[in-house]
Amino acid sequence: MPKLVIDNREVEVAAGATILDAARKLGIGIPTLCHLDGCTPSTSCMVCVVKLKNLGRVVPSCGTRAEDGMQIESETDEIRDARRAALELLLSDHPGDCLGPCQLVCPAHMDIPRMLRQIAAGHPADAAATARDALVLPATLGRICPAPCEKGCRRAQHDVGLAIRLCHRHVADAELASGVRLPTCKPATGKRVALIGAGPAGLAAAWHLLGEGHACTVFDAHPEPGGMLRYSIPAETLPRDVLDAEIAAIARLGAEFRMGMRIGRDIHLADLQKEFDAVLVASGAPKDGHAATISPEPSPPPIEVDRRTWQTSVRGLFAGGEVVHKHRMAVRAVADGAAAARSVSLYLAGLPITEPQRPFSTRLYMTTHEEMARLVAGASAAMRIDPTGGEAAGFTPDEARREAPRCLHCDCRKADVCRLRQVSAALGASPSRYHGTRRPFEQDLRHARIVYEPGKCIVCGLCLQVAERAGEPLGLALLGRGFNVRVGAPLADSMADGLRISAAECVRACPTGALAFKDE
Repeated sequence: MPKLVIDNREVEVAAGATILDAARKLGIGIPTLCHLDGCTPSTSCMVCVVKLKNLGRVVPSCGTRAEDGMQIESETDEIRDARRAALELLLSDHPGDCLGPCQLVCPAHMDIPRMLRQIAAGHPADAAATARDALVLPATLGRICPAPCEKGCRRAQHDVGLAIRLCHRHVADAELASGVRLPTCKPATGKRVALIGAGPAGLAAAWHLLGEGHACTVFDAHPEPGGMLRYSIPAETLPRDVLDAEIAAIARLGAEFRMGMRIGRDIHLADLQKEFDAVLVASGAPKDGHAATISPEPSPPPIEVDRRTWQTSVRGLFAGGEVVHKHRMAVRAVADGAAAARSVSLYLAGLPITEPQRPFSTRLYMTTHEEMARLVAGASAAMRIDPTGGEAAGFTPDEARREAPRCLHCDCRKADVCRLRQVSAALGASPSRYHGTRRPFEQDLRHARIVYEPGKCIVCGLCLQVAERAGEPLGLALLGRGFNVRVGAPLADSMADGLRISAAECVRACPTGALAFKDE
């Protein structure tokens, strides 16, 4: 049985084991893409490389046998750079968006394509949950948001963008009528947070903090919660019963509201700091208009705010919403409330408070005429639906179901579980490091359950082995030569012919979004 040393730690493994096996026995996490237990390693991605110190060579750990006396480095800057370079080469030829342009433009980063797929599939309750998870007040915002997401919709390059706002308003209204399905909160932490301000930022922060298991009490000088949503927007635009119902859902989740309480008059900041584990100031814009400081009481000096992490110069005191950033859109205040809640949760957990990072995403950018035609081929050809009852009435269920299939689904359906994306984000890989002529965007929708995008394939061969192991009558093969090699069914047949038994297993084995379920 060979003994070897990895990162100055000795390990003994069975004969025939790989360096990757040895590292896992030590609990050392080496990233992999083209490796799957039970499959023959192809060593094609080079993301699992390690260095043999005694030989001065870099080798793939998944396909290199462990030998007695090996001295291996797996976590040096040199190795991380090599893995990052391998990823960046793969990303340079990866035609697709991890996240749809609409989701990236949305200040709250709602998973819009998933919501639209849920509507199209006849699952409005799931669609409402997707919308509420990001927007907190989806029915309210469905009436007042200027819908920046629709300006980012790629469908507009073909004809007219999706009516996203009307879609999430519809499913949110339907949910309000039947009763909001509350998310499952994490176990109670015993921590208590005071929120100053019951406007969109404070309400969103309360929703997310409650979800993390923290108790929340919201203070506001007005007689009713809602802030500018209630006191600045006409009731004809935003019916108060809609706003009240969405705030009631936050109260049902566990928020306590103490209204008519002005900080500095009825209760003092110092008292809140003593009573609560953290305080988040999410009130309206400061009177002096200075967004880098807050002064919730008429007592100097002003408190400085880090606009990246929402921390203030006072321990346990945070600030978000218009008190820090002046907003022209309520959805931005909601996004700020969520981000501030994240910082508060990190603080309460005793973890370092870091600046929120934009989600990792490759970008397809401008599409060619041929690529747009392929995208449109997988969507409804109908023009944008207008509500027959007008803007005030919103969509009927039938109108929402007819509008949602217009989505081009230019996001990746496997973004949350794509190993290429996960490892790239962890190693800080840049999708734009290397420039060249990328492969064209393609998609095969002929299979009933899955979508195949050959441009995202890294030719790891895992699906071929899975299909063969499952006993597929036809199976898959590598087609073409050199840089043009691709996975496909033999004899020019479709994926529907090649994957009759093992489609789901192949989707789970695929390390990228090349194979994905249509309805995710």
